[in-house]
Amino acid sequence: MTTRRRFLQGAAAASTIIAAPAIVRGQNLNSKLQLASIGSDGKGFSDIKAMSSHGYQQYVAFCDVDLDRTLNVQKLSPDTPIYQDFREMFAEKADEIDAVTVSTPDHMHAYCAISAMKMGKHVYCQKPMTHNVWENRQMMRVARESGVITRLGNQIHSHKFYRTAVQLVQSGRIGKVKEVQSWVPTPGHGRSMHISRPKGEDPVPESLNWDSWIGVAPMRPYSAEHRCYHPWGWRDWQDFGSGAVGDFGCHILDPVFTALNITGPSDDYFADHSGMNDEVWPAQTTYRFTVPGTEYTAEDRLQITWNDGGRAPDKKGSHVPAQTQLPRSGSMLIGETGTLVIPHVAAPEIYLEGGEMTQEYEMAEDLDHYHGWIDGCILEEQPSDDFQYGGRLTEVILLANIAIRFPKEKLQWDAEKMEFTNNDEANKYLSREYREGWELEKLLV
Repeated sequence: MTTRRRFLQGAAAASTIIAAPAIVRGQNLNSKLQLASIGSDGKGFSDIKAMSSHGYQQYVAFCDVDLDRTLNVQKLSPDTPIYQDFREMFAEKADEIDAVTVSTPDHMHAYCAISAMKMGKHVYCQKPMTHNVWENRQMMRVARESGVITRLGNQIHSHKFYRTAVQLVQSGRIGKVKEVQSWVPTPGHGRSMHISRPKGEDPVPESLNWDSWIGVAPMRPYSAEHRCYHPWGWRDWQDFGSGAVGDFGCHILDPVFTALNITGPSDDYFADHSGMNDEVWPAQTTYRFTVPGTEYTAEDRLQITWNDGGRAPDKKGSHVPAQTQLPRSGSMLIGETGTLVIPHVAAPEIYLEGGEMTQEYEMAEDLDHYHGWIDGCILEEQPSDDFQYGGRLTEVILLANIAIRFPKEKLQWDAEKMEFTNNDEANKYLSREYREGWELEKLLV
């Protein structure tokens, strides 16, 4: 008898998937991949809308801690039930759910995604994968042990511009890479309009479950001032978000890691910033870290520098003319024979000896990141940026946000032992204390 997997592979080879997912639950060949969302507006809604355009999926449940932020999904799928607590959703609908999209603030990624994976659900999780390094390692482990299909929400990984940049590097167009500069103009804080907690306490809107929004983090009063926590300002706060590098690092560093095939751990970290406190991330930061060299690098160690908040990359040593204006955000890979500039979602630029710029190359195929994950769930095939790859990419970002707490000090990282070897104080930021009732450790038993 033809297996469901072979049936679907044959359909995929014919360029259109025309049958059902290979779900062990025993569905027939005409059923669809049944999805649920955790986080259903903002980026959550754009994820849902993109997934919904795939012909062989259907959403069977939506969840958001703020019911006012489910109006868009109600219009998209009026008959799909709405939940305010994803744990209640799992309790009632677990047998109907095959896969989950997680589009919450950073601090809740691990709790939601691990809950789903422990139940055998495939997971698509927004970036960065987790809020701290220990969570990141647990996400990678649970994904590996559960065997579910996972994908990081760095959708530009599948875009033709980033895929073209990867091809250019790996074809040797700029020679071996000697150094990388990456940057973004976004400040570490700015959305919340705060550098310290608002004074006082505002009434929690009736539509919002504030306890569930806080989740694993320490409880604090709700504030409506400038919407400083929910729904927009959370990324600025150290308890909930990961700053500018957390927002953009998994995008901008993605073609660097993919093109250079970086799989080894980073080791030393150096950071500088414009000033910070214990509440929000700095407005401007610079990070430097090194990773093991690969077949695409000139040396056995590669230095990567990150700047944000308007700090400019250093063109020194590159093939880019001094007077040339670089894109607002992106990466610059300095090679032996040329320099590749990878703008954030724009066509790559190659600078050769003498400063000549060219965009003469063949553009890679544009892929659908969201459909690729659904196809992977159906065909039981991991995407190229599953949680193992996503975890490696996320870890350098989380370590950078530890280094920022010890400016101008080089931190030595032992990835195997998961500890800083020269600063024990830094090790306390590798995890967090989880609020009672939201202890992540209990999910891992």
